[in-house]
Amino acid sequence: MASLLTAVGLTQAPLSTPIPNYGPGFLIFHFAFAYGVLSSRTLKQYYGIDHQESPRQDLNKYGEAAVRDGKITRKQLEMLQRNEAAHANSVENYTLFVAGITLATYAGVPRTTINAAGLTYTVARILYAINYITVERRQAARWRGLFWWVGNLSCLTLLWKAGQALSN
Repeated sequence: MASLLTAVGLTQAPLSTPIPNYGPGFLIFHFAFAYGVLSSRTLKQYYGIDHQESPRQDLNKYGEAAVRDGKITRKQLEMLQRNEAAHANSVENYTLFVAGITLATYAGVPRTTINAAGLTYTVARILYAINYITVERRQAARWRGLFWWVGNLSCLTLLWKAGQALSN
């Protein structure tokens, strides 16, 4: 089995060692990350402000009341709001990642390129989510834009390379 460095093209593999395509694994990870890990539902349940009858409106309908009633602090409400925004952005961004990985795989883009782009996207999206949810200061929050662009550029690179491969 190829090492991670070999799988992303940073070291040379022996000729007899096939390079795996980790694209499907990245897709599974990011589905779980976007739809599960970043979901604010667990935190809202923990704080006692989750309402099954209208879960997408919990913070809009009940957030201020929860602060007023002392269930959560203002900072906790703001963190939950940022968590919901990070979740929504990850769900929205997932389609671009799926398109990049799928089209690159179909087009025969080298597996090392697919793996490197998938790893780059993964690191960027994790840093994006951490920054979005935990950073409260405007100056530090600016890093979020960089992480967003790095992730998207890795997807756009795959789409570009797939287009090149399909044109040949």
